[in-house]
Amino acid sequence: MRLGLIGAGNMASALARGIGEPVLVYDVDQPKARALAEALGGEAVGSNAELAERADVLVLCHTPKQLEEVAAAVGDRARVVVSILAATTTDQVAAAYPGASVYRFIPNMPTEVRRGVLCYIAGPGASDGPEDEILALMGRAGAVIPLDEEPLIEPAMALMSCGPAFMALVAESFAEAGAAHGLDPDDAMRMVVETMGGTADYLAQHDYDAPGLRARVATPGGVTEKGLITLEERGLRDVCRAAVDTVVEATR
Repeated sequence: MRLGLIGAGNMASALARGIGEPVLVYDVDQPKARALAEALGGEAVGSNAELAERADVLVLCHTPKQLEEVAAAVGDRARVVVSILAATTTDQVAAAYPGASVYRFIPNMPTEVRRGVLCYIAGPGASDGPEDEILALMGRAGAVIPLDEEPLIEPAMALMSCGPAFMALVAESFAEAGAAHGLDPDDAMRMVVETMGGTADYLAQHDYDAPGLRARVATPGGVTEKGLITLEERGLRDVCRAAVDTVVEATR
């Protein structure tokens, strides 16, 4: 199944590297398209029309405002369309590509290292197309999480698409706090990052039971409990909720 990417930006590059297949790529920035294609053993092509003619699956990685322009260039050549476009519903994509099977994914940057999250909405005609194959391909890049309805995309994006930037800020903040007490800054960052990765693995293997892990680590009256009380009193939950609310409001 030959993938054709329209767009070679950061998210397209991360997703393609996570999937790990040779791809066809078109981008108005031809050096960027060539660099991505060459990194994966694929090929940069000269137009959207050529890409759609040669690819089995068209992956929309351009900006949302280019939907109609790109669809006009592709014409009726696309039979299977995967969209990673923000703020663009499956019905909008299906209207631009009538007759095509439509699949929508919202991936995040860790797809590049195959530890991503990809939220999934089946669009019109999805079950008539190669849905199982599409899901298997995307699953190479991380955990595919189907959503029951498309309006859930916005809060999902706040958690998993914006989430890596939020988590990076948390890591940076804790590492800075450790360095302020004399730790080497690089050592402090490594401690935080390895702890975050280990915590994620632990939670995944224990039914995502965050309260249970807190209880195991925080001995009553101990130093961890004191730190947790400080985080609660300083409003950590409120800050996290406010960040998610801001993203959801900005994307609707």
